[in-house]
Amino acid sequence: GPRRSDVIVVLAGETDKRPEGGINLLRKGFADRLILDVPADAKLFGWNELDLARHYIEGLPDAAQMTVCPIHGLSTRDEAQDVSQCVRAVAPKHILLVTSDYHTRRTLSTFRRLVPGYEFDIAAVYNPQQFGQQWWRHREWAKTMLYEWIRLGWWELVDRWRQPS
Repeated sequence: GPRRSDVIVVLAGETDKRPEGGINLLRKGFADRLILDVPADAKLFGWNELDLARHYIEGLPDAAQMTVCPIHGLSTRDEAQDVSQCVRAVAPKHILLVTSDYHTRRTLSTFRRLVPGYEFDIAAVYNPQQFGQQWWRHREWAKTMLYEWIRLGWWELVDRWRQPS
């Protein structure tokens, strides 16, 4: 399982599960700070997602321990670059990443390669609507697995060897 860290970084996506998972880890004492990654240009029913995320945090009792990190790219690679900017103010040694269970391997590999100088650990969040253990029995789970294999393959064969921008 995850170790105590200096900061928890919740990766963008699956907003119904990932933030909740990160906040639970914060409340269990896995870190004193949480950074929530949010797509900078995304809109939801006409509302800017950054504003929604900030509003969501403001309503929490531990809001003072949380900040929002605007994410400008669409890939895990781009997100790693944005996170490296957002964590600078915290100056952490150890970062706990929170992402979906099917996404942990690629995330950890990407962050270790592209964001040097930090120790990374990872915590998985489960969403039974998106993915489960017997992924081959459900069409949506199988699609999730296929897309993740493709992305992992691309990372291992191509992106991993490109110089960080």
